[in-house]
Amino acid sequence: MNPERAYQVILAPHVSEKSTMLADASNQVAFKVRVDSSKDEIHKAVEMIFNVQVNSVQVVNVRGKQKKHGKSMGRRKNWKKAYVRLAPGQDIDFTDGQA
Repeated sequence: MNPERAYQVILAPHVSEKSTMLADASNQVAFKVRVDSSKDEIHKAVEMIFNVQVNSVQVVNVRGKQKKHGKSMGRRKNWKKAYVRLAPGQDIDFTDGQA
């Protein structure tokens, strides 16, 4: 996989209450990924960027919500979320330790 594409596939870690519980309980990490990315691309990108072994990838297409902007209705964009299960003993630390 091209390193440029790997950095384009993974957009950001998705930090929420659910993703924190999954990380503690089942060694999974949630990422926001590009809408056009596949499971295989996500698998290779996470292994390349974070130097970890990935067991499996689950992908969720999240639909954008309808919101009001004043009197008119608007809509947020659809996006894709990936749950990446790491091999036992593997960990991704998002805190760099620098202040």
